[in-house]
Amino acid sequence: MPHSFVVDSAPPSRLDVLIARRLDISRNQAATLIAGDHVRVAGRREKASYRPVEGEEIIVEVPPQPEHPVVAEDIPLDVVFEDEELLVVDKPAGMVVHPAPGHWSGTLVNALKGRGGALSGVGGEGREGIVHRLDKDTSGLLLVARTDRAHRSLGRALAQRRIVRRYAAMAWGHLNADRVTVEKPIGRDPRDRKRMAIVSSGRAARTDFVRLARFGSADLLRAHLHSGRTHQIRVHLGSIGHPVLGDDTYGGGGGRRLVALPPKRHFLHAAWLIFPHPVTGELVDVRSPLPEDLRVSLAAVAELDELPSHPDPLDHFGFFNLDN
Repeated sequence: MPHSFVVDSAPPSRLDVLIARRLDISRNQAATLIAGDHVRVAGRREKASYRPVEGEEIIVEVPPQPEHPVVAEDIPLDVVFEDEELLVVDKPAGMVVHPAPGHWSGTLVNALKGRGGALSGVGGEGREGIVHRLDKDTSGLLLVARTDRAHRSLGRALAQRRIVRRYAAMAWGHLNADRVTVEKPIGRDPRDRKRMAIVSSGRAARTDFVRLARFGSADLLRAHLHSGRTHQIRVHLGSIGHPVLGDDTYGGGGGRRLVALPPKRHFLHAAWLIFPHPVTGELVDVRSPLPEDLRVSLAAVAELDELPSHPDPLDHFGFFNLDN
C-alpha cells in the first residue's frame, strides 16, 4: 500500500524520523522500510540518515503484512463476572491483550478463544471481544463483549465516560496535595514512537489522583481515568515528576529491588470497574484485590514485615471509600 507526501518547509529531519512521524510508526520500522528498498525520495533511493529538502516527494510502499491466524490456546483465565452478553477478566501482569508483532501467541484473545464461547466481532480479527485494553505489565479488570450489541453499547458508554475505571498506583516521591488532577494532552513521543508523551497536538486526557497513604519514599494513589489514552496514568504521573514504581519507560524503574518489584513489573493495577450492563442498564460493580506481587511491594514500601491481616490491602487503605 503506497503512501506519498511532499516535504514542507519545516526544518529538515532525517528520512527515517520523517517517515515515522507521517505514518505513525516507530523509527525502527521506518528504517526497516528504507533498508528494504520500499522508499523513494524524488524517485531515488536514499539512506535513513538522508535529510529531505522542501518540495521533494516521498513515496513509501508498505509491503502487506504476513497473515498470522489467531489460534485458540489453553491458557487459564480469572473470570470474575460473566453472563450471555459479556465477561470481565482479571488480567495478570505480563499478558498482552491482543496479538501484535512480537506477540502472536499467549495473549488474552488467544486465551479467550481457547476458553470457548461467543465473542463479539466488532473489533475485527485478532481483537474479538476486546472493549478496552490494559498495558502488558498492568494487571486488573478488563471488559470483554460476547455479542456485537454488547460491544457497541459498552463502546458508547466508554466514549460517554459512563464506565468508571479506577486504578491502584504507587508513585515515587510525594504529590504536592492529597488530591491532584492532571489534564494534559497525550500523543506519540516524536523522538521515540514506542513511547507516549505530553504533546500539544495530542488527544485530551484527564486523570484524577487521590493519595491514600504516604510512605517514606512513595505515595499510594487511587487514579480515576476520565479518558483512555495509551499509557495515560503512567505518562501523567511521569509528567509531574512522580512516575509509577517500576515503570522503566517513564522514569520509575530505578530502585526496583528496594521496593521488592519483580523485573518488568510496575505498580499499577486496575482494581475497580463500574459499568452499565449493555442490556439491562443496571450498574455492575466489579473489584479486584491487589495481586500478590504488589502486596509484597506494598509491604516493602510501607516498611512492614507483613501487611495488616485483611483480605485486600486496598480496602484497608480506603481504596473503595470515595470519601477519601
